[in-house]
Amino acid sequence: MPVDQETTARDGDTPDDLGSVQYAQTAVVPMDPAHLERHRVVAHQKAHPASWAFDVLRTQVLQKMDESGWRTLAVTSPSVESGKTVVAINLAISIAQQTNRTALLVDFDLRRPSVARSLGLNRPKSLNDFLDGHASLAEALVNPGIERFVVLPTNRPVNSASELLSSAKVGKLIKDLRERYSDRIVIFDLPPVLAADDVMSVLPRIDCVLMVVGSGVSTQTEVEEAMNRLSKANMLGVILNKDESPTQNAYY
Repeated sequence: MPVDQETTARDGDTPDDLGSVQYAQTAVVPMDPAHLERHRVVAHQKAHPASWAFDVLRTQVLQKMDESGWRTLAVTSPSVESGKTVVAINLAISIAQQTNRTALLVDFDLRRPSVARSLGLNRPKSLNDFLDGHASLAEALVNPGIERFVVLPTNRPVNSASELLSSAKVGKLIKDLRERYSDRIVIFDLPPVLAADDVMSVLPRIDCVLMVVGSGVSTQTEVEEAMNRLSKANMLGVILNKDESPTQNAYY
């Protein structure tokens, strides 16, 4: 079922332009509350004791982004299993629910995509198909039943992730997603910094970055090396994911 999420293309756009993509008819796929709970997606439940942590994070993130006029945010981590995708999803939901902005979450962890799995989305089209030229962007976007929350999932792992993320088509995609709507925040779930050079390939195209560090997951050496690699990026802050409970997240 489609929902009017965003307006249509600008006058003067040509059919071949990324800017001509029609966003208005975004498929709606309602999420399963039990599935979300199992995957620690809680920001949509305002009575949940953990959702406040993501609301605090949202306020801090938006304040810093607004001060600099930034609209695109990368979420990464030093190593795997740090909880970065959980943070990215909950932050996007909190932004969509508590502000008048659209939050668009893009799964750019092309080697190990997990946004769709975490949200329980099973769509025939995704970012893979758009980049391969087999689907329009409108066909790949999905609204998981929350107003102003839109997801661009990745369904299949990509071996040549670094080359794809540094490609001209991805550059045009990021530019279009950033510039089309002034009230949109775009969050990119990126791979871990130390896993490959994927993050370094795409990060110069994204306004700022938030790093998630899993306590007991990344060593101090790994954290320092990740911070060193991100030294030229606009670092928004670091999330310390203390344990399996989202209530234990801390922001610095």
